[in-house]
Amino acid sequence: MRIMALDVGDNRIGIAVADKEVKIAIPLGVLEKKNCDVVEEIRRIINEQEVEKLVVGLPKKLDGEIGEQAEKVQLFINELQERIKIEVIFWDERLTTVEASKKLKELYRRKKIKKIIDASAAMLILQSYLDYEDTTNQP
Repeated sequence: MRIMALDVGDNRIGIAVADKEVKIAIPLGVLEKKNCDVVEEIRRIINEQEVEKLVVGLPKKLDGEIGEQAEKVQLFINELQERIKIEVIFWDERLTTVEASKKLKELYRRKKIKKIIDASAAMLILQSYLDYEDTTNQP
């Protein structure tokens, strides 16, 4: 089974994928919202990658409550679900962008980081989900 994760922001959407058998998330890329019909582009990627499950980062507040940004993500995903027919799971993504940024700063120059940070955040969201699923499915 192929799983894809989205890190939905105001300007960009980070994308990562993984095979459930391999259980390692890899960044796939970033969509700039102003440059394309992102719903159609995500639908195309889902079909192209033969994705069967979508994990979407839900940016909750630090206290765990749903805030304005999380509501924006939910509205976007509602629109997407009208055009895709796969399971969608919302996953707590608190601080994944901060974590991705910290790790990438150790490896890359600042300009390059901005281009890959959202895909890396999506990768962290997906890896967190895969790790959770792996531990809950142990005999």
